[in-house]
Amino acid sequence: MSQVSLSDLNAATNADFVAALANVVEYSPWIAEQIAAQRPFAGISQLHAALIAAIQSAENDVQLALIRAHPDLANKTQRAPGLTAESNAEQNSAGLDRLSEAEYAAFERVNNAYREKFGFPYIVCVRRHTKDSVLRDFEVRLQNIAKTETRRAIEEIGRISALRLDQLVVAEDKLKVHGRLSTHVLDNHAGKPAPGIAVELVELAALGENRVIARAVTNDDGRTDQPLIGGRPLPIGRYELRFSVGKYFSDRGVQTSEPPFLDEIPLRFSIAEPEGHYHVPLLVTPWSYSTYRGS
Repeated sequence: MSQVSLSDLNAATNADFVAALANVVEYSPWIAEQIAAQRPFAGISQLHAALIAAIQSAENDVQLALIRAHPDLANKTQRAPGLTAESNAEQNSAGLDRLSEAEYAAFERVNNAYREKFGFPYIVCVRRHTKDSVLRDFEVRLQNIAKTETRRAIEEIGRISALRLDQLVVAEDKLKVHGRLSTHVLDNHAGKPAPGIAVELVELAALGENRVIARAVTNDDGRTDQPLIGGRPLPIGRYELRFSVGKYFSDRGVQTSEPPFLDEIPLRFSIAEPEGHYHVPLLVTPWSYSTYRGS
């Protein structure tokens, strides 16, 4: 997706404006056509608000057509022909392109149940979720009535479009669509930050395989140079941070047993706020450790 400045969008012809925003909402250029006359937009927040207002003010049959333009999640038969490039990248970001057979079966079951009950596909902003949290959300939303699910689908389309606009449009203001996961390690034995500790972030899965999504080494301040997750929403789900502390203490001449009492420390935690900041530090000695959610 090539970026474009908001000022260029404001100055573009109607046709160029619509073409630039054509895939912000799945297969629905009518939305960009409708808001083109509202230019100039003072910021990306105003642009997104206009887009959402156009969707919410549309007739019920138009809203249903918009919802039905979206593909099923994790559908093998739709992977190649049925997804826009944006949808494909979004589903891949949640690992929906590499599901286990058990996960494919679970998605097929809930997709079919959802379509049978509501008559349209389940829509969720997958960049805010892990595979497990999507499946949990499916089960919760299957209990809703059709009117509630129509509203929820529109809300999710709004979240998807916000993320796509964030990637597409360069503006002075920013949409609140990103979260951040960070860590640092404090050596409580020496009373200072712990550099050189290998850190691994693992996304935990109930039906498929766990996957490593970030690796880093702590710097002189005991932190990683970059957030473990940043520049995107934090996917809702369960995680494990693994810290290799045994080598760290051994390299510093700390007398420990062989093998060391603490070698690799796993910290398990969950993320529930995709646009939040989760800081998960490790306070460690050769014989003990603790953590907390910091800021």
